[in-house]
Amino acid sequence: MTNSSADLAALHTIADVERDTGLSKDTLRVWERRYGFPVPQRDALGERRYDEAQLLRLRHLRRLLDAGHRPGQVVALPLDALLALTPAPAADAPASTAAPEAAPPTRARRAAAAQAPPPAVAAPVAQWMELLRQHDAGALRQAFSQYLMAHGLASLVRDGIAAMNVAVGQAWIDGRLAVFEEHLYTEVVQGLLRHAMGQVMAGQPRQPPRVLLTTIPGEPHGLGLLMAESFLVLEGCDALALGVQTPLPDIEAAALACRADVVALGFTAVQNPRDVLAALARLRERLPPSVEIWAGGQCPALYRTPRGPRRAEPPAFWPLPRLDDIAAAVARWRDAAPRA
Repeated sequence: MTNSSADLAALHTIADVERDTGLSKDTLRVWERRYGFPVPQRDALGERRYDEAQLLRLRHLRRLLDAGHRPGQVVALPLDALLALTPAPAADAPASTAAPEAAPPTRARRAAAAQAPPPAVAAPVAQWMELLRQHDAGALRQAFSQYLMAHGLASLVRDGIAAMNVAVGQAWIDGRLAVFEEHLYTEVVQGLLRHAMGQVMAGQPRQPPRVLLTTIPGEPHGLGLLMAESFLVLEGCDALALGVQTPLPDIEAAALACRADVVALGFTAVQNPRDVLAALARLRERLPPSVEIWAGGQCPALYRTPRGPRRAEPPAFWPLPRLDDIAAAVARWRDAAPRA
């Protein structure tokens, strides 16, 4: 059956799907070859085109990857099976800060457990979502600011924004939120956090460690990185954000030029685990031994227990499954740093 040009024009290009789902073009092509999904149509120039049903299924796949599922387990599943696996949003266990079940009890997590964070504050997520649906950026910003003044920056990020991220992600998957609305939300949060961090830093000298924050190429999601930066600022760290998708040679050059003590990287589950571990290994080889690498996010490969005997030397990278692990990591670094 041949589709008319009008029919094809109504479909989504591969670039559209990449922007909508965060799944890269390369990932979509690999899945097509390896798992037989997606199955795009082709226009007169041979370019891939995707219908709404495939876009919806890809959205759910992205959600499941963020929850820790592996592509080989879920990509070929039909939509009803994906729906059965899709985690329900939960304000008391936000996906952006929760560790995969298989995460090992790292030293940072043990230290964080000894310094138990305050109990989560219930955030008015339903109210915030309604303001977002009304496209009232000013009112949404004001509502976040009121929560910030009442509960502080740490609670806003950990209990408020993390829960809101879950709600926004679920609404986007369900088709109740448009891409531009998700972008509007991200812009509001980024502006608010930048302003809040500026107020925290005003008049207060920064202390070591100097932490360079970024993501590697193919990882365009930076909101989680900004949330981590907020926690570093609260610890008085000298945080330097490079934005997202920084090439590895540039990360190395920036770390050396800026005399960074730590390179902090954020990963979502969309990234291929092999690529993630290969990038971390390459950075470890090229950075001075004194520069630590901290890695956080939803990629399950970060938290797998290494095989073989334990070694006495420091790990290639320090996994930080939760935002609250950042304080423990900073404390560990400072305890181990040579005294001036």
